[in-house]
Amino acid sequence: MDSWREMIALPLAGRSRKPRVQGLSMVLDKGLGLAETKDLLDISANHIDFIKLGFGTSALYADGILQAKINLVKAYGVDIYPGGTFFEVAAAQGKVESFFKLAQSIGFSAIEVSDGTIYLDSDDRRRAIEMGVKFGFKVLAEVGKKDPDEQDTYRELAIQAKKDLEAGAHWVIVEGREFGKNVVIYDESGQIKDSAVEEFLMWVKQPECLLWEAPLKDQQETLINRFGADVNLGNIPPGEILSLEALRVGLRGDTLKRCYR
Repeated sequence: MDSWREMIALPLAGRSRKPRVQGLSMVLDKGLGLAETKDLLDISANHIDFIKLGFGTSALYADGILQAKINLVKAYGVDIYPGGTFFEVAAAQGKVESFFKLAQSIGFSAIEVSDGTIYLDSDDRRRAIEMGVKFGFKVLAEVGKKDPDEQDTYRELAIQAKKDLEAGAHWVIVEGREFGKNVVIYDESGQIKDSAVEEFLMWVKQPECLLWEAPLKDQQETLINRFGADVNLGNIPPGEILSLEALRVGLRGDTLKRCYR
């Protein structure tokens, strides 16, 4: 494999190597088994920065499997964290600190603070981010509601993102859900609304700190073309992580065409 990399120059330049703080790829794991997880990591660990155990699935693993999975993922140099919905359940029940303590004790290396379904007071949100930082987590804060009828304006979301970064969040996730349609920057067909992206950038002066959930290939391609190979992308299906990396570096026709035309 090294000989391939020595022979072929990657058509798209600018891709950072791990460990990195920009150009992140986050995989959405909805319930991979240990063998599947190991296969994924054997092939793709160099291209994965975070694995998110989606939704509240962390609470549903058979005894011992969750701990084994966390240990396995971290052994490959990949961060792992429970989904934001799980945090929201804890927040709604007034158990944020206990949630963080347990997440720390079983080895999660990152945490997501979100209010995509519940309403979280702005002061409580800030305190949760600050608490996550004190616990030693890499904190990802998410903006945007899951229900398209409950969306804040793009300006409000961008201002919240800015506040989250000021509170200590390492990155801010822009909600895209697992299907990438009719939510925040995506229309009903999954196309990116350019005006939404531009409004974010008017208010958030650190675009490198935004992680765009982009589960669909066309979304990934558009964001790579807009921001470059090192744009932060999330909610990538496990089986598509190599395809995403190929897009990032021009080893796929969709982005290769930019290099030789």
